[in-house]
Amino acid sequence: FDTFKVVPPGIGIVHQVNLEYLARGVHVKDGVTYPDTLVGTDSHTTMINGIGVVGWGVGGIEAEAGMLGQPVYFLTPDVVGVELEGRLAEGITATDLVLTVTEMLRREKVVGKFVEFFGECTASLAVPDRATIGNMAPEYGATMGFFPVDQATVDYLRATGRTDAEIDRFESYFRAQKLWGVPKAGEIDYTKVLSLDLSTIKPSLAGPKRPQDRIEMPALKSTFTSLFSKPAAENGFARKPADLVTRVKTADGFDLGNGDVLIAAITSCTNTSNPGVLLAAGLLAKKAVEKGLTVKPHIKTSLAPGSRVVTEYLTKAGLLPYLAKLGFDVAAYGCTTCIGTAGDLKPTFNEAITANDLVCAAVLSGNRNFEARIHPNLKANFLASPPLVVAYAIAGTVLKDLAHDPVGTGSDGKPVMLKDIWPTSHEIAA
Repeated sequence: FDTFKVVPPGIGIVHQVNLEYLARGVHVKDGVTYPDTLVGTDSHTTMINGIGVVGWGVGGIEAEAGMLGQPVYFLTPDVVGVELEGRLAEGITATDLVLTVTEMLRREKVVGKFVEFFGECTASLAVPDRATIGNMAPEYGATMGFFPVDQATVDYLRATGRTDAEIDRFESYFRAQKLWGVPKAGEIDYTKVLSLDLSTIKPSLAGPKRPQDRIEMPALKSTFTSLFSKPAAENGFARKPADLVTRVKTADGFDLGNGDVLIAAITSCTNTSNPGVLLAAGLLAKKAVEKGLTVKPHIKTSLAPGSRVVTEYLTKAGLLPYLAKLGFDVAAYGCTTCIGTAGDLKPTFNEAITANDLVCAAVLSGNRNFEARIHPNLKANFLASPPLVVAYAIAGTVLKDLAHDPVGTGSDGKPVMLKDIWPTSHEIAA
């Protein structure tokens, strides 16, 4: 088994480990150099598309056949080109971007198609942001969300420890094959061309039941209020409008109501692979702690990095203690809450939710939020960036407009707004 490698448990999520450690971009066999390709048994294998590797998720038997040297057969798909224009505004995260892309491409019905991102603004995206967008290809329905190889790819491979010889071979191969660089508008004949102006992207969440149902952050409160009484066929919860304000006491004395956040998790390969949003979460936690903000102890909080690399840079930045202070301790290196393994709620909470038919919430930096996926008793599940996960954990409810309502009250008794603790791009880059 000369080509067989085993990554020990507890190291990270397989496709993040592949991105950070294993993928080489090109291989050499019998004197022939050829591009790296990949099939994996997880749908988010497409994360590797962020460094220009063709790859996607397959079933176990097909993957085993590939391991034994058999080819993978597929029909030549349509290729949809997505031109990214403009620049992300200050304070906008890669999560806001990928949730917007997911909404747009799901609407465009790209199921079974390849998606390639192109244009000058695509070239300006950092590789972790590209990987975040590639990762969610299953959510927007595409087989791949592909980013061509360019200088940013080479810089990423060098920063993540690939050897100089490997990097030289990688760059030389793609230049020689005329595969180097992000295409400009008009250079490729795509089946269909779409465009997205990055400057129009707003702070976003998605939910409460599907990843493509994007909600701009200021509209979360009104959206939840509206869906509370809408029928299930309209993505609602079919409750009486008057019941929205119902609050009950649990058997052990906790106050519980509709819209309360009971799980807040920084989790999943989509976001925990991205240093920008994780450092933003750590910086927000630092500012929140310094202002005396806290998270209610009954909210189940967790941090599940996609690999140990995340813990290393959060530790070096001095941010891990602030996350821990708010309850976001490292729980595991894996999918955790995103696949419903956060663990149970307190028995008294389960009893109160069931007896009173409450619609309580989870907020997580995951990629899927189907009803009861995160927890059987949590009907509303919202995907958000890691810093927003921390913010909503502090707020304790989705029935707050964090664009205008205080996140909480500081130790000085004054209200603290989200803008007061949101890190700037300069702070994140530093």
